[in-house]
Amino acid sequence: MERAASPPGAAPGFLTVSGAEKTFGAARVLDGVDLSMARGEFVSLLGPSGCGKTTLLRIVAGLMAPDRGRVVLDGQDITRRPPHKRDVGVVFQSYALFPHLDVRANVAFGLKARGVPAARIGPAVERLLSLVRMEAYADRSVKALSGGQQQRVAVARALVVGPKLLLLDEPFSALDRKLREAMQIDLKRILREVGTTAVFVTHDQDEALAMSDRIAVMAGGRIEHLGTPEEIYERPATAFAFSFVGLSTRLPGHVSAAAGGEVVVDTAVGQVRAKANFLPGSPVLVGVRPERMVVGNALANRIVAPLADVVFKGARVQLLFHAPEGAEIVVEAAHLPPGAASGYESILSFAVEDTLVYPAPDALPDLGVAA
Repeated sequence: MERAASPPGAAPGFLTVSGAEKTFGAARVLDGVDLSMARGEFVSLLGPSGCGKTTLLRIVAGLMAPDRGRVVLDGQDITRRPPHKRDVGVVFQSYALFPHLDVRANVAFGLKARGVPAARIGPAVERLLSLVRMEAYADRSVKALSGGQQQRVAVARALVVGPKLLLLDEPFSALDRKLREAMQIDLKRILREVGTTAVFVTHDQDEALAMSDRIAVMAGGRIEHLGTPEEIYERPATAFAFSFVGLSTRLPGHVSAAAGGEVVVDTAVGQVRAKANFLPGSPVLVGVRPERMVVGNALANRIVAPLADVVFKGARVQLLFHAPEGAEIVVEAAHLPPGAASGYESILSFAVEDTLVYPAPDALPDLGVAA
């Protein structure tokens, strides 16, 4: 399904972060980050621990000041404004609810703090409780709620004041997988109904792919690639983004020939052709997604490797192959090939057009095939 990079009719630059830098001691956590979002857009900051995503969120929230850079929201420079004057809502990983208050009082807290008349508070709170499907729990202590219910209350409390921007710092990390997936669907519905612009921090690639209009893949204090989920998965801009998001086969090699926008790469499993522009002799990393590889010689690029393991995934099966020099190859198929067993040698093939090539990175995270 095609997905717009930003909501229809939305103008870019509703939230703009320019040249954000942050250093703690000798560690540079943010290294000149630029980010621009449209009104109503949902952007996920995705990356491993320590990549700078939470620091960037805290700078936007006003909970931390950047060493350099600017934050502009809806045309206003908020870089030095205190958090309570930014018109920004925050949902923390721990939810940060008030344990001595019931659900209704927790949601109403922000409105009372702003001096909103009582006659307006009640209807606003009821609307948000209905939106997050918690109206039946309005008089219940938050201590008596499940993790998923507390998360809904935290979202309602952040949204009831009508913030221009909602920031969410890994709000589903404490939930089990089934509940987490249900909450992802609910949050998308809620934000769509209220039209709120949102920045979502996560280290879970499936979560980011499922929920986002765009994803900013971060590493080493920088944004490696900012794009739609489809772009991030199908044509990631860097070797890190390719390795971090989704399953992948990664083969180091050297370009042996180049002409007409196509290269031939020598790898430990043989020569591989790809649509790319590199000079002969260039060290590169060849990448292929598992669903783009097939067992058999039907496609132009062909390699031979022994089967090492099989992982069943319900309607699909993952076939793991070991190749020379420690290369691991993963193929996703509809069923197990006839006669497949450990050590079974197969011809694996993939199209030239589906073969990605990147400059050889100095280092990549040790993510295995299940990156």
